[in-house]
Amino acid sequence: MQDIRFDRVFASTLKRAYDTAEIALAASGNNEHLRENGGWTITRHDDLRERDYGDLAGLNKAETAEKFGDEQVHIWRRSYDVAPPGGESLKDVVDRVGPYFEREILPELQAGKNVLVGAHGNTVRALLVALDIHSPEEISSVEIPTGVPMIFDSENGTPKSYRFLTGE
Repeated sequence: MQDIRFDRVFASTLKRAYDTAEIALAASGNNEHLRENGGWTITRHDDLRERDYGDLAGLNKAETAEKFGDEQVHIWRRSYDVAPPGGESLKDVVDRVGPYFEREILPELQAGKNVLVGAHGNTVRALLVALDIHSPEEISSVEIPTGVPMIFDSENGTPKSYRFLTGE
C-alpha cells in the first residue's frame, strides 16, 4: 500500500478497525493531507461494525460448542440468515452495511476518489454480498484473511471484483 494516496477514510467504531486504518495510512506514506489536530481524519460509523454475536459474545469456540453443540455453532457462524441468540445473522449485517456503503462510500468512489475502509471480516463479507460480487449461498466459503488489505477493482466507480494485496 506504499505510495497510495487516499482521499477519504471510513472505519468501524470498534477500536481494532480504527487502529488498522491508522496503521494503513501511516504505512502508505502519502497521506499527511488526512492529518488533523495530531490525528487522522477518519469517518467512523456503527454501520461498519463487526457482526453482533449476541449471547455468544465473549465465549470462545470450544465453550460455545460444548454448550450448544458443534453443528449449531457452525450454523450460527457460517449460515447467511440464521442469527445466534440475541445477535445478528450475516443477512442482518448486509442490511446495514449495504445502505451505508451506497449512501456514504459509493459516491466518493464514483467521484474518482481513493477510499480506505477499516472494517471486520463479516463486514467485508456483507459488503461482498451487497455489491453482488458473491451470492448469499457462496459467501460462507469465502475466506477473508485478517490484516491483509483488499483492493477493489471498479467499473465507473462501482466495485466489481477484488484481490488481496499480499506484498509479493
